[in-house]
Amino acid sequence: MMRGRKPKVLFVCIGNACRSQMAEGFAKAYGGDVMEAMSAGLSPYSHVPEGTRESMEEKGISLETHFPKHVTEMADAGLDLVLNLSGTKLPFEGVEVRQWPVGDPFGGDAGEYRAARDRIEKLVMELVLELRGRAR
Repeated sequence: MMRGRKPKVLFVCIGNACRSQMAEGFAKAYGGDVMEAMSAGLSPYSHVPEGTRESMEEKGISLETHFPKHVTEMADAGLDLVLNLSGTKLPFEGVEVRQWPVGDPFGGDAGEYRAARDRIEKLVMELVLELRGRAR
């Protein structure tokens, strides 16, 4: 990762509708001091579903301005780290890619959204602590 600037971190899932949006929201809320967070999807959905928005609002994080984006839009973003929540191979080379296995709550009930959210919150907090340790 780059010294002297915040690393650019991309969270990727299938539709950029649930998991990667949650991760981006947590990363901006908890780790904006140590990373520049973005999210994208392999096959972007038309919008961020209500279940995603509501589960994040329960944590005090608004995703009102968020919208799904395609991973190709991030090709020239100068990424330092990609967190893969999609469960599939990603089209990124020359950048560190880490696998984050989190079940997709899309189309599920509120409990499924909360379970995915809570798992993602834990993973993001671990990443924030790692990046803060590197920044010292």
